[in-house]
Amino acid sequence: MKFQLLASIAALGFSLTFTPVLAQDTATSSVLDRYSGLDITREGPTIDAELAQKMFRRGNTYSNLQRYEEAIEEYRKAISADPNFANAIRNLANTYYFLERFDEAKPLLARYIELEQQVTAPLIAAVSTLGELERQSQNYDSSIQYDERAIALDPDNDSQVHIMANTYNNSGRADLAIRIYRAGIAATPDNAFFDRSLGRILEQEGHVEDALEAYRSAASKDPESDFYADLVLNLESRLARQ
Repeated sequence: MKFQLLASIAALGFSLTFTPVLAQDTATSSVLDRYSGLDITREGPTIDAELAQKMFRRGNTYSNLQRYEEAIEEYRKAISADPNFANAIRNLANTYYFLERFDEAKPLLARYIELEQQVTAPLIAAVSTLGELERQSQNYDSSIQYDERAIALDPDNDSQVHIMANTYNNSGRADLAIRIYRAGIAATPDNAFFDRSLGRILEQEGHVEDALEAYRSAASKDPESDFYADLVLNLESRLARQ
C-alpha cells in the first residue's frame, strides 16, 4: 500500500505551473530543480476545484480497474484544474511509482511533501520513499535530508535507520551514516543499539574517543548488557595501551 501510494506521484509527466504555497526546503528544491520544477501547462486560467474533484474521482475509478494510463490522464487533468490538489498529486505519484517510472515520481513526491501540512501516513510514506529513491540514484545530499525527516516522522521504525546508515556507509559516505544514527538517537533516546552502531562507524573512521563515548552511552542505557560493557572495556584498554 505504501508503494502504491507513492507510485502515482511518479506518473506526472506533463507540464503544469503550480501556485506557490510554501517555501521549499533545500531537499525539495533540489528534487524539483532537477526535474524542471514541474512546469506543467494548465488547461484553464483559474483554479476549478469542482472540476478537479470530478477528474480525481474518474482517475480513482480507472485506477481501481487497473487502467493506469487512463487514470494518469485524469489525475493530470485534476492537477491542471487545481495545481495544489495534494490528493491528486499523491495518487498520480502512486500510479507512476507502481509502474516503476521513478524519475517521474520523484518531483511529484517532492511536491506532495511540500503541500502536506499534517503528519499523516501518506506523508510519512512519501518522505521515506523519496529518500529511498534519491539514495538509489546516489543523490545523497538530497536523500539525507529526507531520510532524517523520515526518522523523525516514524521514530519506531528501527529497520529503516539501519538500512539508511548501511547504504551510506557502504557507499563511502560514513559521514552521512553517522548523521543517520545521530538522528535515530535523537528520535529514540533509549535505543542503546543506535549508540553502539554509531560507535562502530566512529571507530571505523578513526574517531576513537567519540566512539568510546557512544559505547558508554549504550552501556548506560542497557546496564544489564555484557555486550555493551565489553565494548567499553575493550576500547578503554586499547586507548590505555597507546
